Amino acid sequence: MKGALLVAGTTSDAGKSVVVAGICRMLARRGVRVAPFKAQNMSNNSVVTLDGGEIGRAQALQAEACGLEPSVRFNPVLLKPGSDRRSQLVVRGRAIGTVGAEDYFRHRRELRDVVAADLAALRAEFDVVVCEGAGSPAEINLRATDLANMGLARAAELPVLLVGDIDRGGVLAHLFGTVAILEPEDQRLISGFIVNKFRGAVELLRPGLERLTELTGRPTLGVLPYAEDLWLDAEDSLGTLADAPVGRPRPPLGADWLTVAAIRLPRISNSTDVEALACEPGVAVRWVTEPSRLAGADLVILPGSKATVSDLRWLRRTGLADALRARAAAGGPILGVCGGYQMLGARILDRVESGAGEVEGLRLLDLTVEFAESKVLRRSEGHAAGIAVRGYEIHHGRVTHRGDPAWLTVDGEPEGSVRGAVWGTHLHGLLESDEFRRAWLRAVATAAGRTGFIVADDVSVSAVRAAQLDLLADLIEDHLDIAALERLLSEGAPAGLPILATDAVLAGDRIG
Repeated sequence: MKGALLVAGTTSDAGKSVVVAGICRMLARRGVRVAPFKAQNMSNNSVVTLDGGEIGRAQALQAEACGLEPSVRFNPVLLKPGSDRRSQLVVRGRAIGTVGAEDYFRHRRELRDVVAADLAALRAEFDVVVCEGAGSPAEINLRATDLANMGLARAAELPVLLVGDIDRGGVLAHLFGTVAILEPEDQRLISGFIVNKFRGAVELLRPGLERLTELTGRPTLGVLPYAEDLWLDAEDSLGTLADAPVGRPRPPLGADWLTVAAIRLPRISNSTDVEALACEPGVAVRWVTEPSRLAGADLVILPGSKATVSDLRWLRRTGLADALRARAAAGGPILGVCGGYQMLGARILDRVESGAGEVEGLRLLDLTVEFAESKVLRRSEGHAAGIAVRGYEIHHGRVTHRGDPAWLTVDGEPEGSVRGAVWGTHLHGLLESDEFRRAWLRAVATAAGRTGFIVADDVSVSAVRAAQLDLLADLIEDHLDIAALERLLSEGAPAGLPILATDAVLAGDRIG
């Protein structure tokens, strides 16, 4: 088998990331040399690759599904929003500046060449490349600068599978309308549909799918059922929900639950750091945005941010800053990660990200951080009280003063801070170190007075992630037309697919 295809979605979070991961895992289990590719991603959830760059977290998961280490080749263009209008532009793993819409338009030719070259190289090296679109191909206002959807499909002659999330409602209209609004040369590559997150009897949906085929001339290759167990690293988006649970909390092993309130910052980054805790039985993690939600929590987490100073102002404006100070004074456990760690300190000197200069922090740690133009990007290993830890760092801020004891030793150097029950670190992914997480949770439970909380001794985050990838592959195997998928990979989009004339569609006529 040799080929490539693009998985696009009717909306953001339609399921593109998980479908790509599932297809990759399914093919890898069959011995196919397969790689993922997302030409352009917009996300503040990123990881550091072996080749020293950063890519979207979802592409790292897809690489794991393929049995590969993450590489900048799998996500050559990454946009990391720092505000509603401007984003940091990362090309082949390295930040090259901050851009708005007009700046990005000027970059499009250069970026198109980067994307084309990396996809061509992957196709030469691997049997199959499974590409993921971005947002929706129906965003025709962005078509002229599109690198990840139909722009990519047209340039590389990729057949396109369109995924719709039926859990949102209106999926048949979404699928039909997405095809109909595209220009003819784009339509000819839309080769089939996948319905995602279906609950109930497929027989009830089948008449609608048959009518969709009559209207568009395109088959539905599969209806994937809703799977509650799929949540870890599921989608690489900006849509972390406030006041929503993380994962599927399992009952505690002892008499007590351990409740975790993770503050959903406006420009949150690497929100996946809290997911390791949600793998533990008896640990209930929830995103929160207002002070009252902190009152009953056993642990509060202040996560990373792509706009540290701006999000610190938001903490003050919402009253969360005062709630964090009161909590620390009462001995309540708090963890700050990366930008959250910087906010817990006494001073931030930022002439780079916000240009604000000297800013007072929350003063819960004796810490001064100064932002530098260059970004720290590295994978790190170390220990805490003899327990091995590992993770990765993505930050502009450098610690210039640390008055509290270091929490960790990383790459031979002191890292992080601890003062009573307040901990901070620049290390993302730290809580995926299983032995360390267990020891730290015991300390948290003691500080919170949860004497009846028992830490499990057998939870492996990497094993949970592998099980979810295998579940994805099983869903693809069981509910997708694999023979049709293989034909698309080998032969490309079928010739002669009907073109829907938009003006006639809007008038209520059917063109086939």
